[in-house]
Amino acid sequence: MTIESVPIDSLSPDPANARTHGPRNLEAIMASLRRFGQQKPIVVDSHGVVRAGNGTLAAAKALGWTEIKIVRSDLASLELTAFAIVDNRTGELAEWDSPVLGELLANGELGDVGFTEEEMRKFSDSAVDDLGEVGGEIQQSIEVVAECRDEAQQKELYERLMFEGYSCRLFTL
Repeated sequence: MTIESVPIDSLSPDPANARTHGPRNLEAIMASLRRFGQQKPIVVDSHGVVRAGNGTLAAAKALGWTEIKIVRSDLASLELTAFAIVDNRTGELAEWDSPVLGELLANGELGDVGFTEEEMRKFSDSAVDDLGEVGGEIQQSIEVVAECRDEAQQKELYERLMFEGYSCRLFTL
């Protein structure tokens, strides 16, 4: 893999990019580029069309950059489209370890890493105390029953709800 630095105006965003970048996302990418610089190249095809990194391209342009680092992929067009989708999807499927992230975000020297104050509070509140209760004490308890088709779906739902800060218990009927 060869990393090149190319004029930003020589690249085009992917017209078939299915991933959108709203204002909050672009601002977060711009903040990252300002703070850290470009730490990974964007992926382009042989025609200079960005296949992975369209948000980075848009943010760099908004910052007034004139050059950007790229890698040129030799994958065929359809394979590049599949790669672009997989590249975005795999990031979505990752999960945060809430207690670990909460501890990291509590470090005031870390600075802005793309979370709002409310999101940071949610993660810091998710630290589990000695009693195993989220945030220390549960103020109110409302039970919800969710029927799952199998254990895999139950595990996925349980993990998602725990990630979102809910206190959960598993039952089988």
